[in-house]
Amino acid sequence: MNIVLLGYMGCGKTTVGIRLSKLINKKFIDLDQFIELTYNQKIQDIFLTRGEVYFRKIESECLNALMLKYNNAVISLGGGTVCYSNNLELINNSNSFYLKYSIPELSQRLLKINSTRPILSAIDDHDKMIDFVSKHLFERNYYYNQASKVIDCDLKDQDEIASEILTVLS
Repeated sequence: MNIVLLGYMGCGKTTVGIRLSKLINKKFIDLDQFIELTYNQKIQDIFLTRGEVYFRKIESECLNALMLKYNNAVISLGGGTVCYSNNLELINNSNSFYLKYSIPELSQRLLKINSTRPILSAIDDHDKMIDFVSKHLFERNYYYNQASKVIDCDLKDQDEIASEILTVLS
């Protein structure tokens, strides 16, 4: 059974996924990287040239392909993946984990990397970031909370989060 990591951007899905996959000796796949390799284009370029609707369509197709091809891998999703198409249904038969951070913690994490994320690059103020994250989480929490297990991540490092997932799986 696949292990699927979901949650808001900047919550460490890829980092935790890599660490977890090494702990349990399973293949790791990052959906965003898979899309970039498949389409030979960066995610932000796909958004810019083809738009979000097109991106969400290919994202769902790629997730479906991964779920059909693998049944024993660790897969990290993009922050919005579970909110579109029938993507929640695609991960239904997986062990899914929502890596949940508080809004203030997520905002702090995102301010550190905002220059690497086009959608965040104009947000340089903590209060604006909190507003931005709050709005998105309000829209997405319903989907995130459909995960098999919610992992509260505040005050934990990536190794502790991976170990907690491993404990839940045991």
